[in-house]
Amino acid sequence: MRRISLVGVPGSGKTSVGRRLAASLDVPFIELDSIFHQPEWAELPRPEFRQRVAEAVAGDAWVVDGNYSAVQDLAWQRADTVVWLDLPRRTVTQRVIRRTVRRVVTRERLWNNNREPISNLYRLDPEKSIIAWTWVKHPEYIQRYAAAIQDPEWQHLRFVRLRSAREIAGFLTRDQR
Repeated sequence: MRRISLVGVPGSGKTSVGRRLAASLDVPFIELDSIFHQPEWAELPRPEFRQRVAEAVAGDAWVVDGNYSAVQDLAWQRADTVVWLDLPRRTVTQRVIRRTVRRVVTRERLWNNNREPISNLYRLDPEKSIIAWTWVKHPEYIQRYAAAIQDPEWQHLRFVRLRSAREIAGFLTRDQR
C-alpha cells in the first residue's frame, strides 16, 4: 500500500486514521476538506478543486482523506487501496455531535482559518449541519461504497472495509505495511 484513499461518513475517523497511517508509512497526508473549504467556508470551484487534487495525488505515495465525488476518480485512478471506515450510524453520529460541540465551545480553527458554525448544533437541514448530514447520509455512503467494490472500473483497487474501532486498531497495527 503506497497510495491510499480513506473514505467514510463524517465521524468515522478518517482524519485521525489517515494521519496515523500516513505517518507510519512515511507518506504525505492529503485532507480534501483543507483543499475544498476556503476562508469563510467558501467552496473551491470544481475545476480548481480537481486541479489541486490532481496535483496532490500525482506523487508516488500518499494517504488522501475524503469523500468528494467531484474528485474521487482522480484519487481512485492513482490509488492502490481504498480503506472504507464503515462504522455504525449511531457511533458516527455520537462522534460528530461530540466533535461539533468541542469545536464550537473551543472555537477551534479548522481549514483556512474557518471555525465550526454554532448552527451545526441546531439546524436540521443536512446541507447546513454536519450532524444532520451524518445521520441522513449514512445509508447513502454504504450504498455508494458497496457498489464501488463491485464496480469493474475499480477492480485494480484493494478495498479494505473496517466496521468497528477494533478492526481499525488492528488494521493500523498490522495491515498497513
